[in-house]
Amino acid sequence: MNGLQEMSFISEIVLQSKIAQRAGERLQTANDNLDNIEVWGSIQSILVATGNVSKILWPTYSRHAERGEQLRQMLQIKNDNPISERRFRNHFEHYDSRIEEWYDGQGLYIDLAMNPDILGKSHDRIDRGYNSFNNTLIFRGELLDLDEVLNAIKEIHNNCKQYGYNR
Repeated sequence: MNGLQEMSFISEIVLQSKIAQRAGERLQTANDNLDNIEVWGSIQSILVATGNVSKILWPTYSRHAERGEQLRQMLQIKNDNPISERRFRNHFEHYDSRIEEWYDGQGLYIDLAMNPDILGKSHDRIDRGYNSFNNTLIFRGELLDLDEVLNAIKEIHNNCKQYGYNR
C-alpha cells in the first residue's frame, strides 16, 4: 500500500467516523424529542458508518487482509476493537433475510420496540429493540452497547489526527 492509498483510507475512516458520531448526537436529540423515526434512522447510520470503517480495517476479502493489518498498526487499533464485529450491521442491512428466517420457525413478531426492558418483553422475541436508558440495541436476544461502539469510533478518529485529519 502506498502513501496515497493510506491517506485515502484514513480520510474515509475520518469521514465515516464523523458520520457515526453525528448520528450518535442525533440519536440523543431524537430520544429527547420522542422521535422514533429519527431514533431508528440514527441507529442505522451508526451501524452503517461503523460497518464501513470496520470493512476498511478488517477487510472481508483475504486479498485485502494485509491492508487492514497495516492500517490497524498505523492507527494503533487492537484486533478486539468493538467495531471489528459487524453482526448487528448485518442484521439491519440484511433484514429481509432475517424476516424470512424468523417466519420459518416463529409465530410472534415484535419489532422496533422502544425500551423493551420497561415493557417486560423477552429480548429473544424482539426483532429490533432499543433501550434509550442505557443506549443498547437488541436483536433477537443479542445486545449491542452503542456507547461502546461510539467510544471506539471516536478513539479511531482521534488516532487519525496524527496524520493531519482533524475534521
